[in-house]
Order: sequence, then structure tokens, then C-alpha cells
Amino acid sequence: MSSFQQARIDLGTRLRHLREAAQLSGKDLAARLNWQASKVSRIENARQTATEDDVVVWGQAVEASPEVIDELIAEAIGLLERHDSWRQRHKSGLAALQEDIRDLESRTKLFRAFEPGVVMGLLQTAEYARNIFCKVRRVYGATDDVDAAIRVRMRRQEILYDPERRFRFVVPEAALRYRLAPDEVMRGQLDRLLAVTTLPNVEFGVIPFSAELPSTLLNGFWIYNESLVGVPTRTKDLQLRDPEDVAFYANAFEDLCEVAVFRERAREVIFRVLVDFADRTAP
Repeated sequence: MSSFQQARIDLGTRLRHLREAAQLSGKDLAARLNWQASKVSRIENARQTATEDDVVVWGQAVEASPEVIDELIAEAIGLLERHDSWRQRHKSGLAALQEDIRDLESRTKLFRAFEPGVVMGLLQTAEYARNIFCKVRRVYGATDDVDAAIRVRMRRQEILYDPERRFRFVVPEAALRYRLAPDEVMRGQLDRLLAVTTLPNVEFGVIPFSAELPSTLLNGFWIYNESLVGVPTRTKDLQLRDPEDVAFYANAFEDLCEVAVFRERAREVIFRVLVDFADRTAP
């Protein structure tokens, strides 16, 4: 067992003891915090990483002393610092990682995301996701919980149908053409994107090959509301909260939007790629 997972188990155990000392069931605590009951269970059983905000409201709900809450905050911060290592994150399981992302998304109203080489997880079909997870598992030696990870990823997508949330996605045309799955799976994924572009709260932009790029496409990034940017790399998942960093990536996102096409023009690009995949596999 990794030191990261052991630290997550230790924090979950301590939080459970505090809840039990307050004579609260998991359901009671979830109701006080306006959480799903499953989140309490996931944190206590080390299937989800508790954030600093999580332990603060948990400590307050169980009437822990300020000193205990400070200790919980220190543990959560230390855990999240180690959590940024993708090797550690994947060792704890693909499904657990998806639950962490789902929890972050539940607190987000405005999503802005750019992915240079893959369709966003929120827009993936189950079979496309399966192929992605299998590749991730091979590269990082993650635990074999691909089916569980797919189920969580599909549940994550329910958020797309919340009219109170807004989603802005941009990908280069190349990301639609990269063969990350068999051709029939790629065709299904492209069909899914054609459907998603019709949702009223979703802007899906494609940067066509003909567009002049505003900068090199070095890495993907996700902007959550106006307060956090997630920048995944091969070995670290950077979480940037400095306002200058957030503003930098927000400006970079708008630059990409300037050269992307949306709505009907985006569908034209997607359909063109779909036809190319169909032609490749036609008898």
C-alpha cells in the first residue's frame, strides 16, 4: 500500500471517529452538509480524497474544537499535495480518481476546458472511455477497476443536463482524429459529440486544421468557476489557485475560442471526420 493511500485511510478513520463521537450517522452528517450520503462513506473508507473545505465543514458539523479542525486541515493539505502525483492517484484506483473529479465538478457552475489530444471525459461514450482507461491503467499501473471507473464517469455526465451550469469546451480537429479506440468506437464517439453540440448550455468548439493557432498547444487545462485551474501533466496534476494563474489560463482559453468554430460549423467538422472514419472501414 502506498503512503498516500495509507494517509487517506488514516484521515478517513479519524473523520469517522469524530462523526461517531458526535452520535451522527453518515446519513445525518450528509444531510447537515447538504452532501450525498455516499460522499461521507467514500471519504471515511478512503475511496475519495477529502479536501480542505470538506474537513472544515465536517469538523464544524461534529462540533470539533478549533485545534482539531486545524489538525484536520493540515492533514488534508498534506494529502492533497501528495495527491497531485498521478502515480499515487492511479494506484488508489481509477474509480476513486473519478469520484474526486466528480466532487469538484459538483461545486462548479462554469466549466472551461481545452484538451489537445482527447475528448473530454464529460463527453465520452462508455466504450471510448473504456479504451482510454485501459491505456491509462497500462501506463500508470493503476488497479484493475476499469468498469467501476466507467460507471462513475457516466454518472459525472449527468451534470451536463443541469441548466444552471454552463460548459465551454474546445478541442483541435486532431483530437477528433486521433485513433484512441477502434474505428467503430470512434464513430460512436463522434455521434455523441454531434448530439452534445445541440445542448443549450454547452458550447463545443473545434479548431479546424485550417485555423492559424494563437500559440502552441502544449497541454490541456480545465478552469473551474473563476477560482481553480487544473493542468494535468504526465506525472503531476497541477491545481492552480493564484488569481494571476487563473486569469492567464482564462485569457489563453479565449484566444483558442477566437480561432475555433462552434455550433453548425463545429458540427460540419465533426461530420467530416465521421465520414472519413466511415470511409476507412467501408468494404
